[in-house]
Amino acid sequence: MLPSLHHIDTWIFDLDNTLYPASCDLFALIDQRMNLYLRQMFNVDAEAAHKIQKQYFWEHGTTLSGLMSQHGTDPHHFLDFVHDIEMDRVSENPALRTAISNLPGRKIIFTNGDVPYAERVLGALGLGGCFEALHDIHAMDYQPKPDPSAYEGLCKAWGLTATTSLFAEDMARNLKPAKDIGMTTLWVNNGSEQAGADPCPSFIDHETHDITAWLEALYQ
Repeated sequence: MLPSLHHIDTWIFDLDNTLYPASCDLFALIDQRMNLYLRQMFNVDAEAAHKIQKQYFWEHGTTLSGLMSQHGTDPHHFLDFVHDIEMDRVSENPALRTAISNLPGRKIIFTNGDVPYAERVLGALGLGGCFEALHDIHAMDYQPKPDPSAYEGLCKAWGLTATTSLFAEDMARNLKPAKDIGMTTLWVNNGSEQAGADPCPSFIDHETHDITAWLEALYQ
């Protein structure tokens, strides 16, 4: 174990593009479902639906937040619909399962998705049963990462001490609120970061291109 990590007793992982390669691009499939949802809801074509999606994303933080605020959309119905995708792009990762199982302490998923979707992804990866808890968008009261309230709510819900927790995430911007409350941060820099992002080293403690290799190296 790296000397700087001996104090860690809780390992928190983002889900998408963190526990599987960004090249799987599940988001492309989710994006297609979201576009279809908006086309059906507003009776518009794909281009108009895309504009609505992006407008709500920028004005409300997520498309779902905009739909809930402006139209009273049921979040469960929306998430069930957009997450209804095949998982054949995701392969089992026995090495990652072993590496996570070897970590001392608690392990938690912290995702802007929902629990049913997270369970399907973890099942496809062969990581079912590896985590004590799945903290999802419903648990965040629909205030997703990087909203600071999401991190505070995570710690409160599961009795976590931020200063003895490590958070692994592919979006660098989502690591800043974690660092602000004292978490150790691991940036999984695998190409999924949004274009134009300028991650600041001050809130990134560790960086890797491969979460499996990084975790395995802790014991070598």
